[in-house]
Amino acid sequence: MKKLFALCFTVILIAACNQGPVRYTQNSPEIDTVKKLIANYNGKNYDASMYADTSQTVYNSSKVMSPAETMDYHKGNDANYSSRGFTGEDPEYEMVLTDKGQTWVNCWLTWEATLAANGKEVKVPIHLTYRFAEGKIVREYGYWDPTEIVMTLQQLAAEAAMAEEEPVEE
Repeated sequence: MKKLFALCFTVILIAACNQGPVRYTQNSPEIDTVKKLIANYNGKNYDASMYADTSQTVYNSSKVMSPAETMDYHKGNDANYSSRGFTGEDPEYEMVLTDKGQTWVNCWLTWEATLAANGKEVKVPIHLTYRFAEGKIVREYGYWDPTEIVMTLQQLAAEAAMAEEEPVEE
């Protein structure tokens, strides 16, 4: 009986010590890559070297962008802002290993900007998620509510169009 008890205890002990891969963490090389990507964005350093050549990025739509198109997207939007970037206000990062063996990094950040046309300041919570393979980003998804920015830019465009239509007094 003692031998049976010792055998069962040994099996339980071995099973308890034999843990699988880490499925969730807040510290990983992939998270460090995302943090570097965020720092590059804030510094207007448009470096796509962290992306795989075949990587696909989707922001708030179904339009898929390549790494080069993603960098062009950011450069094009920069014209709308006198300043912009992610703040250091309570960023959250997590890495998850899915049941399918995929590595994903999720982050929740606060982005703020000052519109160049009128000096209006905006703050937007943003969720970004990245899928990694062999140390490179192969998918990126970004989700945020652009309503305030879009409405302001549309209002400014309408005001500019109206100003052009007004007759010039001589």
